[in-house]
Amino acid sequence: MSIDTATAARVAKLARIKVEDDALPALAQDFSAILGFIEQLGEVDVEDVEPMVSVTPMRLKRRSDGVTDGDQQAKVLSNAPDAREGFFAVPKVVE
Repeated sequence: MSIDTATAARVAKLARIKVEDDALPALAQDFSAILGFIEQLGEVDVEDVEPMVSVTPMRLKRRSDGVTDGDQQAKVLSNAPDAREGFFAVPKVVE
C-alpha cells in the first residue's frame, strides 16, 4: 500500500503534528514502509502458536483483592481548596 503526500499531511493534521511541506514526502514514504511491514505480518502463519504474555515463562504476581480506603485521607485532602469533616467541600450547583 502506498501513501501519498496528501494522505500523510492529513494524518499529521489529525495527529496534531506539525510537519513542514518539504518533510511530507519522507513522512509518506515512512508511512508506506510501516504499512508494508504490517502486510508482511499478515502473511505469517500463526495457526498453532499459543498466545503469550512474555517471552519467558512466568506467572504474574498476584495480590489480595481487598477493599481498603488507602489510609491516606489527610494526604489527599491536603491539596483540596476546601475540605470539611474529612470530605471535599464543593459549592452547590443544583438549584
